[in-house]
Amino acid sequence: MTSATHTTPARRLNTLVIDGRMDAGRAVLTPRGELVDGCADTLSRTLEELPAYTGGLDLEMGRVVFMDTAGLQFLDLLGSYGRRHRISVRTAHWTGQPRRILELVGLDAADPLRHAEPSPGPEPGSPAASAVAQEREEQLDCLREEVRQLRRAIVSRPVVDQARGVLMATHSCTADEAWHILRKASQLSNTKLHTVAATVTAATGGDGADPPGDLRLALRTAIAHRLG
Repeated sequence: MTSATHTTPARRLNTLVIDGRMDAGRAVLTPRGELVDGCADTLSRTLEELPAYTGGLDLEMGRVVFMDTAGLQFLDLLGSYGRRHRISVRTAHWTGQPRRILELVGLDAADPLRHAEPSPGPEPGSPAASAVAQEREEQLDCLREEVRQLRRAIVSRPVVDQARGVLMATHSCTADEAWHILRKASQLSNTKLHTVAATVTAATGGDGADPPGDLRLALRTAIAHRLG
């Protein structure tokens, strides 16, 4: 069994594919790709295809490379499925950025579904309940900001890599030196790194315009500082 979903180019990222097999009465699912918008729908279709005799559910998460807040919906759906069918549901091998997201929202990456189960807590309206809610909201704010930063980094990486290549070819420097030149020029000119990189790359074209004066000076200073 295999289910997949695609995101549009504007929404970014890769296809989520969920491969499945049965092992001694338990379903073993292996998601591949990213837990972004639409991932819960893909999981729902996969769960609907499971045999009626399924006695448990294991998910191998090691091939999931990116996760945003939609991944929490993915986990909620798993927890609901396990409770509804009265079977155990386990996830394992969270790594990289998805593991970091789980940690940011206070989930145990070794067993995040354990915290999806209802548990006794402070009485609603009590000071302790308010503190927990505030802490949760702060964690979610951190999560949202990290996701935004990761998305910006993903979008800007290709042009930054191209600019590093230009600097390496032009100044016979290493990839690390090229990276530091771009960062230094960004700081000196108070210009976003992505903009600096795009300017460097555009200037190499046949009809590419020279960088603005302040950015050109910042690049020269950064190159001299690093390679002089």
